[in-house]
Amino acid sequence: MAARENRFFDFEAIAAVTELETIQKWLNRGVTEVFPHQPESDNPEENLVQRILKCDRPLRVKFGIDPTGAEIHLGHSIVFRKLRDFQDAGHTAVLIIGDFTARIGDPTGKSEVRKQLTEEDVKQNAASYLEQVRPILDFDTPGRLEIRYNSEWLSGLDLTKILDLLATMTVGQMLAKEGFAERYKKESPIYLHEFLYPLMQGYDSVAVEADVELGGTDQKFNLAVGRDLQRHFGQRPQFGLLMPILIGTDGEQKMSKSLGNYVGLQEEALSMYSKLEKTPDSIINEYFELLTKLDLDGLPENPRDRQKLLALTVTSHYHGENAAKNAQKAALTLVQGDAAQAEAVPEFSLSDVEFPVKLFFLLGASGLCKSSGEGRRQIQGGAVRLDGEKITDPNVTYEKPEALASTVLQVGKKKFIRLVD
Repeated sequence: MAARENRFFDFEAIAAVTELETIQKWLNRGVTEVFPHQPESDNPEENLVQRILKCDRPLRVKFGIDPTGAEIHLGHSIVFRKLRDFQDAGHTAVLIIGDFTARIGDPTGKSEVRKQLTEEDVKQNAASYLEQVRPILDFDTPGRLEIRYNSEWLSGLDLTKILDLLATMTVGQMLAKEGFAERYKKESPIYLHEFLYPLMQGYDSVAVEADVELGGTDQKFNLAVGRDLQRHFGQRPQFGLLMPILIGTDGEQKMSKSLGNYVGLQEEALSMYSKLEKTPDSIINEYFELLTKLDLDGLPENPRDRQKLLALTVTSHYHGENAAKNAQKAALTLVQGDAAQAEAVPEFSLSDVEFPVKLFFLLGASGLCKSSGEGRRQIQGGAVRLDGEKITDPNVTYEKPEALASTVLQVGKKKFIRLVD
């Protein structure tokens, strides 16, 4: 008997729809904007999903970092995580170390000219950056990661090429850039070398022939310059994909080391877990979306359980599951504890302190140390921890009580206080 002809299902069409939905799901998660963006278009020049579906090779997905500091925090990790999504989908991550542009300094969002770094500073920072992102990116699968240094092409530009780049943009266009406009209005100095930064960063896209460039929402101008320069040099313009700026653990301002509301990628497991376990309800869904791969529809309903799940998931990613679970147990004993343990950790009200406050002063005021001077010495000696994180800078300052509320301040192994509003 002949097999019955299937007149009801177009399996190729079903497979195509499934592939389309899969791409859209991982591509759009946690993304603020894709440009250009014509989601109904079949044109791979207007629709990134169509570019992914129709391209006969892995896309080259660019992300550039200027190693201007030594430490990366979770806010920086967002774009690296999206870069990993592209790697997992079979594409090539092109990670550009801005060893040349870092010596200029990105003027985006800056109210004054940035300090120019030395070549040695940049080299050390770059090595540290790469080590910190190893838990995020795929360094091992052949063809999935390309690491480039933009001094490779920028240091060799002659004056003719630089003039060619400068001729692609007007002074008016440059002054429209956020930061420049504000500084110009305030009559703050804008140096000519700063105008070169967006052009050099954009030229990176030409040099590596990028199909897609990733960046934070504050980088749209720079990514758009990359598109313009690719078009100028006869290349197919890249898509821009913008990720949000992560709000810090205070739930108010963007994550920043200077504000004390950050979680560093290299923090000890207990410190990382303790900070994330107190993530405010107002931003916890955003943290799940941007910092994990968990199904957002399957999260616990209880707010406390959500905090614990977030802390355990993120800490496991950077330290391993066993270390994360040990950190959870230690945090339970140290910070939460049962009723008897909670009573054993005395509280100190931050309302008794005038902010901003230096930590060594707080050690003296709270009674953990006999004086501010002893507090400074204890910090310098490595005996002071905040929620398990060792504090080594004797001049560390906290601007607002929210940065310290509900944390446990520790000196040595036996002296603790819980800081409260």
